[in-house]
Amino acid sequence: MPESPYGGNTVEDIVARVNDQIITRSDYDRAMKELDAEARQHGATMQDISEAHKDLLRNLIDQQLLLSKGKELGINGETELINKLNEIRKQNNLETIEDLEKAAKDQGVSFEDFKANIRNGIITQEVLRDQVGRKVQFTPGEVQRYYEAHKQEYARPESVNLSEILVAVAPAPLAPALPGAAPADDPAALAAAMAKADDIEAKLHAGGDFSQLARSFSDGTTATEGGELGQFQRGKMAKVLEDATFSLNTGQITEPIRTRQGYVIFKVVQHTPGGVPPFKDVETQVEDAFYSSRMEPAMREFQTTMREQAFIDIKPGYTDTGASPKETKPIYSAYTPPLPKKKKKVERTRFRESTRTFRQKSGQAAAPAQEAAVPAKATKQDASLKSQKAGKKEKIRFGRAPTKTLPNAAGPANTEDAGAVEQAAADVPANPLETKVKPTEKTRFSARASLPKQQKTKGPQLDKLAPAPPDAAEVADRQTQAAPLGLAGDTSPNKKKKKTTESEKTRLANKSKAAAAAAKPPAPEMTPAPQVQGAPGATIPPPAPAPAPQQ
Repeated sequence: MPESPYGGNTVEDIVARVNDQIITRSDYDRAMKELDAEARQHGATMQDISEAHKDLLRNLIDQQLLLSKGKELGINGETELINKLNEIRKQNNLETIEDLEKAAKDQGVSFEDFKANIRNGIITQEVLRDQVGRKVQFTPGEVQRYYEAHKQEYARPESVNLSEILVAVAPAPLAPALPGAAPADDPAALAAAMAKADDIEAKLHAGGDFSQLARSFSDGTTATEGGELGQFQRGKMAKVLEDATFSLNTGQITEPIRTRQGYVIFKVVQHTPGGVPPFKDVETQVEDAFYSSRMEPAMREFQTTMREQAFIDIKPGYTDTGASPKETKPIYSAYTPPLPKKKKKVERTRFRESTRTFRQKSGQAAAPAQEAAVPAKATKQDASLKSQKAGKKEKIRFGRAPTKTLPNAAGPANTEDAGAVEQAAADVPANPLETKVKPTEKTRFSARASLPKQQKTKGPQLDKLAPAPPDAAEVADRQTQAAPLGLAGDTSPNKKKKKTTESEKTRLANKSKAAAAAAKPPAPEMTPAPQVQGAPGATIPPPAPAPAPQQ
């Protein structure tokens, strides 16, 4: 391990990192010692122990992933832990949990580590049962076919399960002891032992309990357990004892048999014949074996999936036999500060002349008087375009065409057309879809008299991109659609009619004169009397006025 740049000694080495948890070298060594002790207890071979050492780190990583999953599922295993501790306490004939803790300390075992191991085992089993076990299902037909395919695995040799009652015989006190020879028996003691064995046999045939008689009269070491000896296969016992016991059925007893210790009576607790047992006798074992054959690959697949979803980093020199090629490896690197953001390079289209009297857009033609006055500033002005400030961008309204030039498609990717700069045709290829609008020239007021007046076009200036005006038919359709429906009379609001003045407008002074002239009576007109044909010199008088109407 490389030395720390800050100095000091390493207190603990980290073997593996699993998400936010670590597996230290102490955890690895403690698990190695527990594995070796358990292997020696079960009589495992060196090859089995070596294979277990290879998979030790894999098992530790799997356990850490399962513990994290149990925390996610809310499984803590506290209730099962208490039940397990009580079970262990009863097996060791202890009164309280405090006695169990004291016994663990006396054996040099940390009680907290002892409880942590039990709790971890409970949580991992619960997670596997919940996430994998309940998804493994099978039918009785599949179990039957598995038994037929693995029938020879259940073949067993003939065996008997025995219990004993031993009546010991004391050796003769003055008999010479030869090297390698059995001590001589006292004839009187031998006769007494024979009589005692016959008496016990009579009680057994009379219906006495074998285990109770063994506790009362047996001189063997198994007396406290009721005389239980265990299971013996054929060929594992002496010839005399094997012939006497294997010929009996379950529940039968033998006659007193003379041995070196004395007289012994055997009871056949169970006689198991050899060969392949029928399916009904081993159905439970076959179901367990078939479930395990389905469970193991499902567990491996589930744990591989968890590995692919986790971050696992292993110290060089250690091997994870359960690693997946799809695992995500964390990447460690030195800290580097972020780079400063690059500013966009903008073409500056508006600039201030050295005279600081007016603003002029680049690319426009100056007034003739100015061109004559400052001809040398043009090249300097064109050369300083890149170092001027950007102008204000044009806001394009919806439905209207831009009045300034659009950004050109060809040009540097990191430049921006910030205003109304009209590119020359030699620099930028012409865009047929782009509408060029000539910018308005700005000139001095004194120079405007010398410039030709622009001919203004009569009528409104129509936008080329605007839609065509509606025709008469469309206007009529719009008026028809906008008219009220008239289902309940005219629903249109009553609008006040707008007065229209048809007479000619006159001034107030003229109105007073016109009123005075109208009030003055008109002068009588002189008309000649009409001539009536009749007698010469005779005249006709005018007609009398009409009488006033009577009320």
